[in-house]
Amino acid sequence: MPVQAAAEKIVTRETLQSILEPHRQRGERIVFTNGCFDLLHIGHARYLAAARALGDLLVVGVNSDASVRALKGPDRPIVPGAERAELLAHLTAVDYVCLFDETRPDALIAAVRPQIHVKGGDYRIESLPETPVVRHYGGQVVILPLVEGRSTTALIERIRAIHTARVDHP
Repeated sequence: MPVQAAAEKIVTRETLQSILEPHRQRGERIVFTNGCFDLLHIGHARYLAAARALGDLLVVGVNSDASVRALKGPDRPIVPGAERAELLAHLTAVDYVCLFDETRPDALIAAVRPQIHVKGGDYRIESLPETPVVRHYGGQVVILPLVEGRSTTALIERIRAIHTARVDHP
């Protein structure tokens, strides 16, 4: 996919609302998910493909650099927000990407009003903070299974271990 096509998938919250309205009027199922998506890996790709299969289009909310730092600490993100958004936009499963500054996606969910909000298997519907917002707009929350052994945290730990081993034993 050309860079321009991927860039066209990255939109503001306001633009996203106007883009989605014709889809909603045609009765298409809008699926939404969100996350940091730092160090994109196969677990992310499989998760996004499975999320997209639940509806007619997939909107991905991506935490901004400031919100990733607030959630994950001062050493994150590894990859800047604009690059994380572009990587996601290059995936065929992803229709639109929207960066957001809040630590929770509630305001973006209110703008998107998805029929389906998807999260990974490390969450539970009952304890997911955004569940009430999704249900308020008539949507449902779907939890998809994790790809075992695949996580950004695990990747970072592996990189640190390799680096530490090389520093300790040159």
